[in-house]
Amino acid sequence: MEGLVITPNEADEKLPKSAGRSCEAVGVKNSLRLRFLAALGAHEYFSPEMWRAAFTELVATASLLFTLTSSIISCLESGEVDPKLLVPIVVFVIAFLFLLVTVPLSGGHMSLVFTFIATLKGVITFARASIYILAQCIGSILGFLIIKTVMDQNAAQKYSLGGCTIKGSGSTSGVGTQTALMVEFACTFVVLFVGVTVAFDKRRCKELGLAMVCAVVAGAMALAVFVSITVTGRVGYAGVGLNPARCLGPALLQGGRLWDGHWVFWVGPILACSVYHCVSLNLPNKGLKSVEEECDILKGESNV
Repeated sequence: MEGLVITPNEADEKLPKSAGRSCEAVGVKNSLRLRFLAALGAHEYFSPEMWRAAFTELVATASLLFTLTSSIISCLESGEVDPKLLVPIVVFVIAFLFLLVTVPLSGGHMSLVFTFIATLKGVITFARASIYILAQCIGSILGFLIIKTVMDQNAAQKYSLGGCTIKGSGSTSGVGTQTALMVEFACTFVVLFVGVTVAFDKRRCKELGLAMVCAVVAGAMALAVFVSITVTGRVGYAGVGLNPARCLGPALLQGGRLWDGHWVFWVGPILACSVYHCVSLNLPNKGLKSVEEECDILKGESNV
């Protein structure tokens, strides 16, 4: 029987060379395919926890947009001398509460902006990002569908269902697409630079705690909204979107002038995320040292 045993080396020699090369090619192809799927995070499509988190994003986005939009319209209809000053306060309070609840559950994105930058930074996989974005868009449609059902038709027409507009109707002029794009880019970048820089820093998150980090992000959003609705001073411009999904829902349900310059509310945030990602790569990894620490280092007294 020993004469019939074929060793691995002998087996390789008995195989045709073309067959050996074919097996190697198949192996390399499968390896590249597996690496590509791993890089995308395709395994998360089969993760129940990921789908629970996506469902959380859907429900949270719908609830946030319904609450936020109806509250902002209520402020504008309050009869105050300058109701725009109330809007940033409302944005801060509502955003803070929703972030505080959802961050431990799904990461508290509720916006394509946060999902996109988290993907660029490698915080979440492409697979999770794709499902999050789909959930946020569906959540936006559901949230504004509820608003359209319960809102007075005159108010819905007056405020375009609370959607993202850059051009007014009738005598209201609004702003040009270039101005709207610049405001969208600048305000989104401010939110990323102030809020996300803190939120993605593990050390500072641990030092500040969840509540303070949520307050910083919500404060950055409120600041961006305040700047956008005051800097242009134009009636008909609804202010910065900060979330393409928020602009998509009312555009699909209401249509009309909500489609005018709609691309601005997608291109602006995407450009801001891309630029911020490049900037964040060049930020210091460690904080600045105090004068005393610098002197100790120069004296050779620092601990190794």
